[in-house]
Amino acid sequence: MSKRIYYRGPDAVVTDELFIWRGTSARSFLVRDLHNVGEVRVAAEPASPATVLTVAAGTVAAVGAGWTLLQPPTAYALGLLAVTVPLAFTVPSMVRRARGWELHATYRGTDVVLYACADERQFGQVKRALRRSLENGRPHGKGLDLAAA
Repeated sequence: MSKRIYYRGPDAVVTDELFIWRGTSARSFLVRDLHNVGEVRVAAEPASPATVLTVAAGTVAAVGAGWTLLQPPTAYALGLLAVTVPLAFTVPSMVRRARGWELHATYRGTDVVLYACADERQFGQVKRALRRSLENGRPHGKGLDLAAA
């Protein structure tokens, strides 16, 4: 039996039987086992305080060790580095928080993230393809669609 393909893109494939997300590790889901499919808008995580603290402490330690061994212009450059490196980690996450979208569902009794994407157009295409696959995979009523009101 040939599979009907609803979407084939760089990071996802949606057929009448499978939803495949080609992320860092490819994941595939049987469409018939997907329930409660929904869309979630997400924001990028800010820089981790532990990461910023570790980078800042490492930079300050390097500057402290080099301060006594280096000439003043080099030491000043390292001091400037001690200030700018931690800022480089924190400011971008505070100023420009990338927004993204995720498709969530219940798959065989477990809540899963089916797909995630930051590109609104591409996410919309995948979402519509999955919706068509789900709608076409539903069993048709046995004569109930012709019942008189």
